[in-house]
Amino acid sequence: MLLRLKSLAKKLKSQLYTLYFAYKHPQSPLLAKIFTGCVVAYAFSPIDLIPDFIPVLGYLDDLIIVPLGITIALKLIPESILDESRFKAQERMSEPKPKNWVTGTIFILIWIVLSILVSRYLYIKFF
Repeated sequence: MLLRLKSLAKKLKSQLYTLYFAYKHPQSPLLAKIFTGCVVAYAFSPIDLIPDFIPVLGYLDDLIIVPLGITIALKLIPESILDESRFKAQERMSEPKPKNWVTGTIFILIWIVLSILVSRYLYIKFF
């Protein structure tokens, strides 16, 4: 089972790099670029929408949202661009994963705003 999980993780990483290069390809359709850019930015972000320390829900984005986004993005990109991007992804697999600190900052800000709103709601309701 552990070997299967490692294989799936490697495949997911390869697909993310493929999408990363497809996003950067000048002939990718606009809708594919927008959707793929969001998927790649979220997957490479050091911050999750649902933090992993939240039981069960924390891993939903890693187990459902990211693979679903990858699947949809792969369907939006023409096969010729995907082939070229897969080749570039294989070359890049040995290098470290790029981080998207802008997206990470956005998710941190979302959590801060949500925390403030919940705190204000609880303060008003109970005090």
